[in-house]
Amino acid sequence: MAFQVSARAWRPQKFSEVAGQEHITTTLKNSIKNKRIAHAFLFAGPRGVGKTTTARIFAKTLNCLHPVDFEPCNECEMCLSIKNFQSMDIIEIDGASNRGIDEIRTLRESVKYQPTKGKYKVYIIDEVHMLTKESFNAFLKTLEEPPEHTIFIFATTDVHKVPLTIISRCQRFDFRRIQLDTIKEQLLKIANDDKFKIEIDDKTLTIIAKKADGALRDAESLFDQVVAFCGQNIDYATVTKMLNLIDDDIYFAISDAILDKNFKSIFEVSSRIYDNGWNYIDFMDGLIEHFRNILTVAITKSAGLIESAEIYKTKYESYADKFSEGDLLRVLNYLTKFQQEIKSSQNQKVKIEIALCLLVGFEKTSTITELLKKLQNSDLSSLEEPESAVAAVKSRPTPPLAQTKIAEVEKEPESETANTVEEIKGRWGAFIKAVNAEKGLILGPIIMNLHLQRVEGNKIYASTQDGHAQIELEQNLDYLIDKTEGVFGKRFGFVFGVNGEAAPARSSSARTNASSANSNAPQSTGAATERASSGDPIIDSIENTLGGIELR
Repeated sequence: MAFQVSARAWRPQKFSEVAGQEHITTTLKNSIKNKRIAHAFLFAGPRGVGKTTTARIFAKTLNCLHPVDFEPCNECEMCLSIKNFQSMDIIEIDGASNRGIDEIRTLRESVKYQPTKGKYKVYIIDEVHMLTKESFNAFLKTLEEPPEHTIFIFATTDVHKVPLTIISRCQRFDFRRIQLDTIKEQLLKIANDDKFKIEIDDKTLTIIAKKADGALRDAESLFDQVVAFCGQNIDYATVTKMLNLIDDDIYFAISDAILDKNFKSIFEVSSRIYDNGWNYIDFMDGLIEHFRNILTVAITKSAGLIESAEIYKTKYESYADKFSEGDLLRVLNYLTKFQQEIKSSQNQKVKIEIALCLLVGFEKTSTITELLKKLQNSDLSSLEEPESAVAAVKSRPTPPLAQTKIAEVEKEPESETANTVEEIKGRWGAFIKAVNAEKGLILGPIIMNLHLQRVEGNKIYASTQDGHAQIELEQNLDYLIDKTEGVFGKRFGFVFGVNGEAAPARSSSARTNASSANSNAPQSTGAATERASSGDPIIDSIENTLGGIELR
Protein backbone atom coordinates (compact mmCIF):
# COMPACT_ATOMS: atom_id res chain seq x y z
CA MET A 1 0.00 0.00 0.00
CA ALA A 2 1.26 3.49 -0.84
CA PHE A 3 2.46 5.75 1.97
CA GLN A 4 -0.21 7.86 3.60
CA VAL A 5 0.63 10.96 5.63
CA SER A 6 -0.02 10.75 9.35
CA ALA A 7 -2.80 13.35 9.21
CA ARG A 8 -4.83 11.01 6.96
CA ALA A 9 -3.68 7.64 8.29
CA TRP A 10 -4.46 8.65 11.88
CA ARG A 11 -7.65 10.63 11.18
CA PRO A 12 -10.18 9.83 13.93
CA GLN A 13 -13.07 7.55 12.97
CA LYS A 14 -15.07 7.89 16.23
CA PHE A 15 -16.05 10.72 18.53
CA SER A 16 -13.86 9.27 21.30
CA GLU A 17 -10.79 9.53 19.07
CA VAL A 18 -11.19 13.29 18.45
CA ALA A 19 -8.51 15.03 20.53
CA GLY A 20 -9.13 18.13 22.59
CA GLN A 21 -12.76 18.79 21.54
CA GLU A 22 -14.69 16.85 24.17
CA HIS A 23 -17.15 19.71 24.73
CA ILE A 24 -18.32 19.34 21.10
CA THR A 25 -18.26 15.57 20.67
CA THR A 26 -20.23 15.06 23.89
CA THR A 27 -22.91 17.53 22.75
CA LEU A 28 -23.27 15.85 19.35
CA LYS A 29 -23.54 12.38 20.91
CA ASN A 30 -26.19 13.59 23.33
CA SER A 31 -28.18 15.18 20.51
CA ILE A 32 -28.28 11.80 18.75
CA LYS A 33 -29.13 10.03 22.00
CA ASN A 34 -32.00 12.39 22.82
CA LYS A 35 -33.13 12.62 19.18
CA ARG A 36 -32.68 16.41 19.16
CA ILE A 37 -30.78 16.71 15.88
CA ALA A 38 -30.74 20.19 14.35
CA HIS A 39 -30.97 20.75 10.60
CA ALA A 40 -27.85 23.00 10.37
CA PHE A 41 -24.53 23.16 12.23
CA LEU A 42 -21.68 25.68 12.04
CA PHE A 43 -18.20 24.44 13.07
CA ALA A 44 -15.83 27.39 13.63
CA GLY A 45 -12.23 27.34 14.79
CA PRO A 46 -8.56 27.52 13.76
CA ARG A 47 -7.00 25.23 11.18
CA GLY A 48 -6.21 21.60 11.87
CA VAL A 49 -8.29 21.10 15.02
CA GLY A 50 -10.87 18.58 13.73
CA LYS A 51 -13.79 20.50 12.19
CA THR A 52 -14.13 18.45 8.98
CA THR A 53 -13.24 15.23 10.81
CA THR A 54 -16.00 15.81 13.37
CA ALA A 55 -18.48 16.60 10.59
CA ARG A 56 -17.68 13.29 8.84
CA ILE A 57 -18.00 11.29 12.06
CA PHE A 58 -21.32 12.97 12.83
CA ALA A 59 -22.64 12.21 9.33
CA LYS A 60 -21.39 8.64 9.60
CA THR A 61 -23.07 8.15 12.99
CA LEU A 62 -26.41 9.47 11.70
CA ASN A 63 -26.41 6.94 8.83
CA CYS A 64 -24.73 4.00 10.60
CA LEU A 65 -26.77 0.79 10.46
CA HIS A 66 -25.44 -0.60 13.77
CA PRO A 67 -24.25 2.28 16.01
CA VAL A 68 -22.47 1.33 19.26
CA ASP A 69 -23.06 3.71 22.19
CA PHE A 70 -23.98 6.44 19.70
CA GLU A 71 -20.69 5.94 17.87
CA PRO A 72 -20.31 4.62 14.30
CA CYS A 73 -19.49 0.92 14.09
CA ASN A 74 -17.15 1.46 11.08
CA GLU A 75 -18.04 -2.02 9.84
CA CYS A 76 -21.47 -1.75 8.24
CA GLU A 77 -22.10 -0.99 4.57
CA MET A 78 -22.92 2.68 5.16
CA CYS A 79 -19.85 3.30 7.37
CA LEU A 80 -17.49 1.69 4.84
CA SER A 81 -18.99 3.57 1.90
CA ILE A 82 -18.71 6.89 3.74
CA LYS A 83 -15.14 6.11 4.78
CA ASN A 84 -14.18 5.35 1.18
CA PHE A 85 -16.03 8.44 -0.15
CA GLN A 86 -18.45 6.26 -2.14
CA SER A 87 -21.71 7.27 -0.48
CA MET A 88 -24.09 9.48 -2.43
CA ASP A 89 -25.79 10.60 0.77
CA ILE A 90 -22.77 12.46 2.13
CA ILE A 91 -21.88 15.38 -0.12
CA GLU A 92 -18.74 17.39 0.64
CA ILE A 93 -18.51 20.78 -1.08
CA ASP A 94 -15.52 23.10 -1.18
CA GLY A 95 -16.84 26.59 -0.50
CA ALA A 96 -13.85 28.26 -2.16
CA SER A 97 -14.42 26.67 -5.58
CA ASN A 98 -18.24 26.53 -5.43
CA ARG A 99 -18.92 30.02 -4.21
CA GLY A 100 -21.18 31.37 -6.94
CA ILE A 101 -24.93 31.71 -6.98
CA ASP A 102 -25.28 29.09 -9.75
CA GLU A 103 -23.76 26.39 -7.51
CA ILE A 104 -26.16 27.34 -4.70
CA ARG A 105 -29.14 27.08 -7.07
CA THR A 106 -27.99 23.56 -8.03
CA LEU A 107 -27.67 22.65 -4.34
CA ARG A 108 -31.18 23.96 -3.65
CA GLU A 109 -32.61 21.71 -6.34
CA SER A 110 -30.80 18.61 -5.05
CA VAL A 111 -31.84 18.85 -1.38
CA LYS A 112 -35.44 17.87 -2.11
CA TYR A 113 -34.44 14.35 -3.23
CA GLN A 114 -34.51 11.55 -0.68
CA PRO A 115 -31.26 9.84 0.43
CA THR A 116 -30.38 6.70 -1.54
CA LYS A 117 -29.55 4.33 1.34
CA GLY A 118 -29.07 6.22 4.58
CA LYS A 119 -31.44 8.02 6.89
CA TYR A 120 -30.12 11.50 6.18
CA LYS A 121 -28.58 13.37 3.30
CA VAL A 122 -25.73 15.41 4.80
CA TYR A 123 -24.12 18.39 3.06
CA ILE A 124 -20.67 19.32 4.43
CA ILE A 125 -19.59 22.72 3.09
CA ASP A 126 -15.95 23.47 4.00
CA GLU A 127 -14.63 27.06 4.16
CA VAL A 128 -18.18 28.36 3.93
CA HIS A 129 -17.04 31.95 4.53
CA MET A 130 -15.73 31.98 0.92
CA LEU A 131 -19.26 32.06 -0.48
CA THR A 132 -20.36 35.34 -2.03
CA LYS A 133 -22.93 37.64 -0.48
CA GLU A 134 -25.45 36.73 -3.18
CA SER A 135 -24.88 33.00 -2.55
CA PHE A 136 -25.58 33.42 1.15
CA ASN A 137 -28.75 35.34 0.43
CA ALA A 138 -29.95 32.69 -2.01
CA PHE A 139 -29.27 30.04 0.61
CA LEU A 140 -31.29 31.61 3.44
CA LYS A 141 -34.76 30.09 2.70
CA THR A 142 -33.42 26.59 2.11
CA LEU A 143 -31.26 26.76 5.24
CA GLU A 144 -34.16 27.92 7.40
CA GLU A 145 -36.66 25.25 6.30
CA PRO A 146 -34.85 22.33 4.67
CA PRO A 147 -36.46 18.90 4.13
CA GLU A 148 -36.55 16.62 7.17
CA HIS A 149 -34.00 14.25 5.70
CA THR A 150 -31.42 17.01 4.95
CA ILE A 151 -28.70 18.25 7.33
CA PHE A 152 -26.19 21.02 6.60
CA ILE A 153 -22.78 21.18 8.31
CA PHE A 154 -20.70 24.29 7.65
CA ALA A 155 -17.01 24.52 8.55
CA THR A 156 -15.03 27.77 8.60
CA THR A 157 -11.78 29.22 9.92
CA ASP A 158 -13.09 32.79 9.71
CA VAL A 159 -16.53 32.90 11.25
CA HIS A 160 -16.57 36.72 11.22
CA LYS A 161 -17.09 36.66 7.45
CA VAL A 162 -20.21 34.54 7.73
CA PRO A 163 -23.39 36.70 7.75
CA LEU A 164 -25.35 36.80 10.98
CA THR A 165 -28.44 35.67 9.08
CA ILE A 166 -26.65 32.39 8.34
CA ILE A 167 -25.24 31.97 11.87
CA SER A 168 -28.66 32.52 13.46
CA ARG A 169 -30.07 29.57 11.47
CA CYS A 170 -27.34 27.16 12.70
CA GLN A 171 -26.15 25.58 15.92
CA ARG A 172 -22.67 27.06 16.36
CA PHE A 173 -19.77 25.04 17.79
CA ASP A 174 -16.43 26.74 18.46
CA PHE A 175 -13.43 24.43 18.23
CA ARG A 176 -10.47 25.22 20.50
CA ARG A 177 -6.74 25.17 19.93
CA ILE A 178 -5.41 21.78 20.93
CA GLN A 179 -3.22 21.98 24.01
CA LEU A 180 0.48 21.23 23.89
CA ASP A 181 0.32 18.11 26.06
CA THR A 182 -2.53 16.67 23.96
CA ILE A 183 -0.53 17.13 20.75
CA LYS A 184 2.50 15.50 22.36
CA GLU A 185 0.39 12.51 23.40
CA GLN A 186 -0.92 12.04 19.86
CA LEU A 187 2.56 12.28 18.32
CA LEU A 188 3.98 9.85 20.88
CA LYS A 189 1.17 7.40 20.07
CA ILE A 190 2.13 7.55 16.39
CA ALA A 191 5.84 7.15 17.19
CA ASN A 192 5.23 4.10 19.40
CA ASP A 193 3.09 2.33 16.80
CA ASP A 194 4.38 -1.08 15.72
CA LYS A 195 4.69 0.09 12.13
CA PHE A 196 7.14 2.85 13.03
CA LYS A 197 8.78 2.31 16.46
CA ILE A 198 10.42 5.72 16.36
CA GLU A 199 12.57 6.93 19.25
CA ILE A 200 11.86 10.55 20.18
CA ASP A 201 12.38 12.45 23.46
CA ASP A 202 10.15 14.90 25.28
CA LYS A 203 12.15 18.00 24.24
CA THR A 204 11.78 17.16 20.56
CA LEU A 205 8.06 16.46 20.90
CA THR A 206 7.67 19.80 22.66
CA ILE A 207 9.32 21.91 19.95
CA ILE A 208 7.27 20.15 17.24
CA ALA A 209 4.05 20.73 19.19
CA LYS A 210 4.91 24.39 19.86
CA LYS A 211 5.73 24.93 16.20
CA ALA A 212 2.26 23.60 15.29
CA ASP A 213 0.64 26.35 17.41
CA GLY A 214 -2.37 24.31 18.53
CA ALA A 215 -3.06 22.59 15.17
CA LEU A 216 -2.76 18.81 15.34
CA ARG A 217 -2.66 18.46 11.55
CA ASP A 218 0.35 20.82 11.40
CA ALA A 219 2.08 18.82 14.12
CA GLU A 220 1.55 15.54 12.25
CA SER A 221 2.88 17.08 9.02
CA LEU A 222 6.00 18.34 10.86
CA PHE A 223 6.40 14.90 12.43
CA ASP A 224 6.40 13.24 8.99
CA GLN A 225 8.98 15.76 7.79
CA VAL A 226 11.23 15.09 10.79
CA VAL A 227 10.96 11.31 10.37
CA ALA A 228 11.90 11.62 6.71
CA PHE A 229 15.06 13.52 7.70
CA CYS A 230 16.13 11.71 10.89
CA GLY A 231 14.85 8.17 10.38
CA GLN A 232 14.03 5.99 13.39
CA ASN A 233 16.11 8.00 15.91
CA ILE A 234 14.99 11.62 16.15
CA ASP A 235 17.54 13.94 17.77
CA TYR A 236 16.67 17.30 19.36
CA ALA A 237 19.64 19.21 17.93
CA THR A 238 19.01 17.85 14.44
CA VAL A 239 15.33 18.81 14.55
CA THR A 240 16.02 22.37 15.68
CA LYS A 241 18.56 22.76 12.88
CA MET A 242 16.28 21.23 10.25
CA LEU A 243 13.22 23.32 11.19
CA ASN A 244 15.41 26.38 11.95
CA LEU A 245 13.89 26.72 15.42
CA ILE A 246 15.42 28.84 18.17
CA ASP A 247 16.86 26.72 20.97
CA ASP A 248 15.14 27.42 24.31
CA ASP A 249 18.52 27.27 26.07
CA ILE A 250 19.37 30.65 24.55
CA TYR A 251 16.61 32.32 26.56
CA PHE A 252 17.87 30.81 29.80
CA ALA A 253 21.34 32.13 28.96
CA ILE A 254 19.89 35.66 28.84
CA SER A 255 18.03 35.37 32.14
CA ASP A 256 21.17 33.95 33.78
CA ALA A 257 23.20 36.85 32.36
CA ILE A 258 20.79 39.32 33.96
CA LEU A 259 21.18 37.63 37.34
CA ASP A 260 24.99 37.44 37.07
CA LYS A 261 25.44 40.87 35.39
CA ASN A 262 27.32 39.08 32.61
CA PHE A 263 27.53 41.45 29.63
CA LYS A 264 29.81 39.08 27.72
CA SER A 265 27.07 36.45 27.49
CA ILE A 266 24.82 38.93 25.65
CA PHE A 267 27.23 39.28 22.74
CA GLU A 268 27.71 35.51 22.60
CA VAL A 269 23.94 35.06 22.34
CA SER A 270 23.69 37.74 19.64
CA SER A 271 26.45 36.08 17.64
CA ARG A 272 24.73 32.70 17.93
CA ILE A 273 21.43 34.13 16.65
CA TYR A 274 23.20 35.75 13.71
CA ASP A 275 25.27 32.67 12.81
CA ASN A 276 22.22 30.36 12.83
CA GLY A 277 20.16 32.74 10.71
CA TRP A 278 17.36 32.96 13.26
CA ASN A 279 14.76 35.68 12.86
CA TYR A 280 15.23 38.47 15.41
CA ILE A 281 11.49 39.14 15.64
CA ASP A 282 10.84 35.45 16.39
CA PHE A 283 13.60 35.66 18.98
CA MET A 284 11.88 38.61 20.67
CA ASP A 285 8.57 36.72 20.72
CA GLY A 286 10.28 33.79 22.41
CA LEU A 287 12.11 36.04 24.89
CA ILE A 288 8.86 37.72 25.95
CA GLU A 289 7.25 34.31 26.41
CA HIS A 290 10.31 33.21 28.42
CA PHE A 291 9.99 36.06 30.93
CA ARG A 292 6.23 35.54 31.00
CA ASN A 293 6.93 31.96 32.10
CA ILE A 294 9.32 33.19 34.80
CA LEU A 295 6.65 35.64 36.01
CA THR A 296 4.13 32.79 36.16
CA VAL A 297 6.50 30.73 38.32
CA ALA A 298 7.37 33.71 40.53
CA ILE A 299 3.68 34.35 41.25
CA THR A 300 2.26 30.81 41.43
CA LYS A 301 5.42 29.00 42.62
CA SER A 302 4.56 26.29 40.10
CA ALA A 303 5.30 25.46 36.46
CA GLY A 304 1.83 24.05 35.80
CA LEU A 305 0.77 26.98 33.58
CA ILE A 306 3.84 26.75 31.32
CA GLU A 307 3.79 25.02 27.93
CA SER A 308 7.28 23.57 27.75
CA ALA A 309 9.30 20.38 28.10
CA GLU A 310 9.66 18.87 31.56
CA ILE A 311 13.39 19.63 31.69
CA TYR A 312 12.69 23.32 31.09
CA LYS A 313 9.87 23.38 33.64
CA THR A 314 12.44 22.36 36.26
CA LYS A 315 14.68 25.26 35.19
CA TYR A 316 11.78 27.69 35.42
CA GLU A 317 10.99 26.54 38.94
CA SER A 318 14.56 27.38 39.98
CA TYR A 319 13.83 31.04 39.12
CA ALA A 320 10.93 31.28 41.58
CA ASP A 321 12.87 33.30 44.18
CA LYS A 322 15.52 34.91 41.97
CA PHE A 323 13.31 37.51 40.28
CA SER A 324 10.74 39.77 41.93
CA GLU A 325 7.36 40.40 40.33
CA GLY A 326 8.15 44.10 39.98
CA ASP A 327 11.43 43.49 38.16
CA LEU A 328 9.80 40.99 35.81
CA LEU A 329 7.05 43.45 34.96
CA ARG A 330 9.69 46.09 34.20
CA VAL A 331 11.50 43.66 31.91
CA LEU A 332 8.30 42.62 30.11
CA ASN A 333 7.19 46.22 29.70
CA TYR A 334 10.57 47.16 28.23
CA LEU A 335 10.67 44.15 25.87
CA THR A 336 7.11 44.78 24.66
CA LYS A 337 7.98 48.35 23.69
CA PHE A 338 11.26 47.29 22.13
CA GLN A 339 9.50 44.61 20.08
CA GLN A 340 7.70 47.34 18.15
CA GLU A 341 10.90 49.32 17.59
CA ILE A 342 12.97 46.45 16.20
CA LYS A 343 10.52 45.78 13.36
CA SER A 344 11.52 49.07 11.70
CA SER A 345 15.23 48.87 12.56
CA GLN A 346 17.81 48.66 9.77
CA ASN A 347 20.40 46.92 11.95
CA GLN A 348 18.48 44.51 14.16
CA LYS A 349 21.61 42.79 15.49
CA VAL A 350 23.03 45.95 17.06
CA LYS A 351 19.58 46.95 18.32
CA ILE A 352 19.19 43.58 20.06
CA GLU A 353 22.63 43.83 21.67
CA ILE A 354 21.91 47.30 23.07
CA ALA A 355 18.52 46.24 24.42
CA LEU A 356 19.87 43.11 26.10
CA CYS A 357 22.80 45.03 27.62
CA LEU A 358 20.32 47.47 29.13
CA LEU A 359 18.44 44.51 30.59
CA VAL A 360 21.63 43.22 32.20
CA GLY A 361 22.26 46.72 33.58
CA PHE A 362 18.87 46.88 35.31
CA GLU A 363 19.19 47.19 39.08
CA LYS A 364 16.95 45.16 41.36
CA THR A 365 14.10 47.04 42.99
CA SER A 366 12.13 46.62 46.20
CA THR A 367 8.63 47.82 46.95
CA ILE A 368 7.77 49.90 50.00
CA THR A 369 5.73 46.97 51.31
CA GLU A 370 8.77 44.67 51.14
CA LEU A 371 10.95 47.20 52.95
CA LEU A 372 8.34 47.62 55.69
CA LYS A 373 8.12 43.85 56.12
CA LYS A 374 11.91 43.66 56.49
CA LEU A 375 11.81 46.36 59.15
CA GLN A 376 8.96 44.63 60.98
CA ASN A 377 10.75 41.26 60.90
CA SER A 378 14.10 42.69 62.05
CA ASP A 379 15.31 42.10 65.66
CA LEU A 380 14.61 45.29 67.62
CA SER A 381 14.87 43.72 71.09
CA SER A 382 18.39 45.05 71.63
CA LEU A 383 17.33 48.67 71.07
CA GLU A 384 16.53 50.82 74.12
CA GLU A 385 13.45 52.95 74.49
CA PRO A 386 13.95 56.45 73.05
CA GLU A 387 13.58 58.15 76.45
CA SER A 388 15.97 55.82 78.22
CA ALA A 389 18.48 56.02 75.37
CA VAL A 390 18.46 59.83 75.47
CA ALA A 391 18.79 59.81 79.25
CA ALA A 392 21.72 57.39 79.05
CA VAL A 393 23.52 59.62 76.54
CA LYS A 394 22.99 62.74 78.64
CA SER A 395 24.07 61.06 81.88
CA ARG A 396 27.15 59.48 80.31
CA PRO A 397 30.31 61.55 81.06
CA THR A 398 32.33 62.72 78.07
CA PRO A 399 35.80 61.11 77.98
CA PRO A 400 38.68 63.59 78.12
CA LEU A 401 40.26 62.07 75.01
CA ALA A 402 37.15 62.78 72.93
CA GLN A 403 37.09 66.38 74.12
CA THR A 404 40.73 66.77 73.17
CA LYS A 405 40.16 65.41 69.67
CA ILE A 406 37.20 67.70 69.12
CA ALA A 407 39.23 70.68 70.21
CA GLU A 408 42.00 69.70 67.81
CA VAL A 409 39.52 69.41 64.95
CA GLU A 410 38.13 72.86 65.68
CA LYS A 411 41.49 74.51 66.18
CA GLU A 412 43.56 72.97 63.40
CA PRO A 413 41.36 72.32 60.32
CA GLU A 414 44.20 73.33 58.01
CA SER A 415 46.42 70.34 58.86
CA GLU A 416 43.56 67.86 58.46
CA THR A 417 42.59 69.37 55.12
CA ALA A 418 46.17 69.11 53.84
CA ASN A 419 46.41 65.44 54.76
CA THR A 420 43.02 64.70 53.22
CA VAL A 421 43.93 66.26 49.87
CA GLU A 422 46.96 64.03 49.54
CA GLU A 423 44.88 60.99 50.44
CA ILE A 424 42.14 61.82 47.95
CA LYS A 425 44.56 62.48 45.09
CA GLY A 426 46.35 59.20 45.77
CA ARG A 427 43.17 57.13 45.72
CA TRP A 428 41.13 59.04 43.12
CA GLY A 429 41.97 56.52 40.38
CA ALA A 430 40.81 53.62 42.55
CA PHE A 431 37.55 55.47 43.23
CA ILE A 432 36.87 55.94 39.50
CA LYS A 433 37.68 52.27 38.83
CA ALA A 434 35.31 51.08 41.59
CA VAL A 435 32.40 53.18 40.31
CA ASN A 436 33.04 52.14 36.71
CA ALA A 437 33.03 48.46 37.69
CA GLU A 438 29.58 48.63 39.31
CA LYS A 439 27.76 51.26 37.23
CA GLY A 440 29.73 51.35 34.02
CA LEU A 441 26.70 51.72 31.76
CA ILE A 442 25.22 54.64 33.71
CA LEU A 443 28.18 56.52 35.19
CA GLY A 444 31.15 55.04 33.30
CA PRO A 445 31.75 57.75 30.66
CA ILE A 446 30.82 60.53 33.08
CA ILE A 447 33.06 59.44 35.97
CA MET A 448 36.01 58.89 33.62
CA ASN A 449 35.79 62.55 32.53
CA LEU A 450 35.25 63.90 36.05
CA HIS A 451 38.07 66.34 36.98
CA LEU A 452 39.15 66.55 40.65
CA GLN A 453 39.76 70.20 41.66
CA ARG A 454 40.16 70.44 45.40
CA VAL A 455 39.12 69.05 48.77
CA GLU A 456 37.82 71.20 51.61
CA GLY A 457 36.95 69.50 54.85
CA ASN A 458 34.58 66.65 54.03
CA LYS A 459 33.74 67.87 50.55
CA ILE A 460 35.26 67.01 47.19
CA TYR A 461 35.00 69.69 44.51
CA ALA A 462 34.99 68.35 40.93
CA SER A 463 33.95 69.58 37.49
CA THR A 464 32.21 67.88 34.54
CA GLN A 465 32.02 68.59 30.81
CA ASP A 466 28.36 69.59 30.59
CA GLY A 467 25.23 70.16 32.60
CA HIS A 468 23.67 66.78 31.72
CA ALA A 469 26.60 64.97 33.32
CA GLN A 470 26.24 67.17 36.40
CA ILE A 471 22.55 66.24 36.73
CA GLU A 472 23.32 62.53 36.32
CA LEU A 473 26.00 62.69 39.03
CA GLU A 474 23.71 64.50 41.45
CA GLN A 475 20.99 61.91 40.86
CA ASN A 476 23.47 59.21 41.95
CA LEU A 477 24.91 61.32 44.81
CA ASP A 478 23.96 58.88 47.57
CA TYR A 479 25.71 56.05 45.76
CA LEU A 480 28.89 58.12 45.26
CA ILE A 481 28.95 59.20 48.94
CA ASP A 482 28.60 55.55 50.05
CA LYS A 483 31.39 54.53 47.66
CA THR A 484 33.81 57.14 49.16
CA GLU A 485 33.60 55.39 52.52
CA GLY A 486 34.77 52.13 50.98
CA VAL A 487 37.62 53.68 48.98
CA PHE A 488 38.84 56.59 51.18
CA GLY A 489 37.96 55.17 54.59
CA LYS A 490 35.46 57.94 55.42
CA ARG A 491 32.43 59.58 53.86
CA PHE A 492 32.85 62.64 51.64
CA GLY A 493 30.25 64.89 50.08
CA PHE A 494 30.50 66.21 46.53
CA VAL A 495 30.12 69.60 44.87
CA PHE A 496 29.94 69.42 41.07
CA GLY A 497 30.56 72.21 38.58
CA VAL A 498 30.70 72.54 34.81
CA ASN A 499 33.70 73.34 32.53
CA GLY A 500 36.31 73.56 35.26
CA GLU A 501 34.26 75.68 37.68
CA ALA A 502 33.04 73.79 40.73
CA ALA A 503 29.88 75.71 41.53
CA PRO A 504 28.24 75.38 44.95
CA ALA A 505 25.96 72.38 45.30
CA ARG A 506 22.31 72.77 44.35
CA SER A 507 19.72 73.19 47.00
CA SER A 508 17.62 70.21 47.96
CA SER A 509 14.56 71.51 46.13
CA ALA A 510 16.49 72.21 42.92
CA ARG A 511 18.11 68.82 42.90
CA THR A 512 14.79 67.13 43.64
CA ASN A 513 13.17 68.89 40.67
CA ALA A 514 16.05 67.86 38.37
CA SER A 515 15.86 64.31 39.62
CA SER A 516 12.08 64.05 39.15
CA ALA A 517 12.53 64.76 35.42
CA ASN A 518 14.24 61.39 35.00
CA SER A 519 13.00 59.34 37.97
CA ASN A 520 9.89 59.01 40.03
CA ALA A 521 11.90 58.93 43.28
CA PRO A 522 13.90 62.04 44.18
CA GLN A 523 17.50 61.45 45.20
CA SER A 524 18.88 62.44 48.55
CA THR A 525 21.40 65.29 48.60
CA GLY A 526 23.58 63.37 51.05
CA ALA A 527 26.50 65.37 52.45
CA ALA A 528 26.89 67.69 49.50
CA THR A 529 25.15 70.67 51.11
CA GLU A 530 26.29 72.72 54.11
CA ARG A 531 24.80 71.57 57.38
CA ALA A 532 23.42 74.09 59.83
CA SER A 533 24.97 74.13 63.28
CA SER A 534 23.00 72.28 65.93
CA GLY A 535 24.46 74.26 68.79
CA ASP A 536 26.15 71.20 70.31
CA PRO A 537 29.89 70.88 69.44
CA ILE A 538 29.84 67.09 69.88
CA ILE A 539 26.96 66.65 67.43
CA ASP A 540 28.51 69.10 64.95
CA SER A 541 31.81 67.23 65.04
CA ILE A 542 30.15 63.85 64.49
CA GLU A 543 28.16 65.19 61.52
CA ASN A 544 31.18 66.83 59.89
CA THR A 545 33.59 63.94 60.55
CA LEU A 546 31.38 60.90 59.84
CA GLY A 547 28.88 62.46 57.42
CA GLY A 548 25.83 61.65 59.53
CA ILE A 549 22.65 63.60 60.20
CA GLU A 550 20.75 64.24 63.43
CA LEU A 551 17.30 62.65 63.75
CA ARG A 552 14.97 64.68 65.94
